[in-house]
Amino acid sequence: MVSAVVNRSQWRGASGRMLVLGGGYSGKNFAMAVAATGMPVHISHRPGGAPVVGAGINPVAFASELRPGLEPAALEDVTHVLVTVPPGRDGKDPVLESLGTTLASLPLQWLGYLSTSGVYGDRAGAWVQESDTPAPGLPRSRARLACEQAWQASGLPLQVFRLPAIYGPGRCPFNGLRSGTSRLIHKPAQVFSRIHVDDITGALLHNLALPRAQRPAVLNLADDRPCPSSETLGYAAHLLNCKLPEVEPYGRIQESLSPMARSFWSENRRTSNRRLCVELGYQLRYPSYREGFRACLLEEERWAGG
Repeated sequence: MVSAVVNRSQWRGASGRMLVLGGGYSGKNFAMAVAATGMPVHISHRPGGAPVVGAGINPVAFASELRPGLEPAALEDVTHVLVTVPPGRDGKDPVLESLGTTLASLPLQWLGYLSTSGVYGDRAGAWVQESDTPAPGLPRSRARLACEQAWQASGLPLQVFRLPAIYGPGRCPFNGLRSGTSRLIHKPAQVFSRIHVDDITGALLHNLALPRAQRPAVLNLADDRPCPSSETLGYAAHLLNCKLPEVEPYGRIQESLSPMARSFWSENRRTSNRRLCVELGYQLRYPSYREGFRACLLEEERWAGG
């Protein structure tokens, strides 16, 4: 899948080196795509954690609680940086706190920061776009907005990318349906926006292909079809040809949910991708969960087949 993402972008890498801080799901996918262009990549992992490996990828240990937190060699020739690390327990950005001064000394051409569409807060199902004033209601979203603002004040060549729910191979409802642990929860008029991990990578590469003056400071990344989670679960069950669990009205079971799950259901908005797809001309590889789920199931079946 990575090679297909690269082929959809006009960006063919650059001189210098990419540093990806945060080697999780989205960071790893992006690092592999950049390395496929021929641009060398450093990608971080926690000391003692499992490093990301691959052709053209060099894993580096990053302990954000230790200053400077990164071996000096990991910053040699770095011209591009992607930050996927979430706020720390103190609500501050651990990368900016530990590496901000060092990054400011580098000849950076681009720094991408993956944030959340949660900074818009609850909009009762209305569409949100980049020109809307953020109004985060949840503590984790308030921390994200504070980190966005701290990065914006850094003076670095920053792009902030606001993401809704992320899915992709290994992060779809299939395993839960097979194991019988999925829950079909219905809350009237509730919708969620989503983005496939490959379209996160594709959109980032698309922006890197643009002249710097044309890269927006803030950009939503989302697909075309916000919808209820019951709709996506129903389609996943259709693909597996399995039964759905019984419907559970949200009002009846909300008190039994964890605080994190209740916070997930407490906000309702549709994330607009107009700037990305209309103004910047990015073509989504997976315009909705339907195309995305089909591709993910095929990929997961390939994994299972060895």
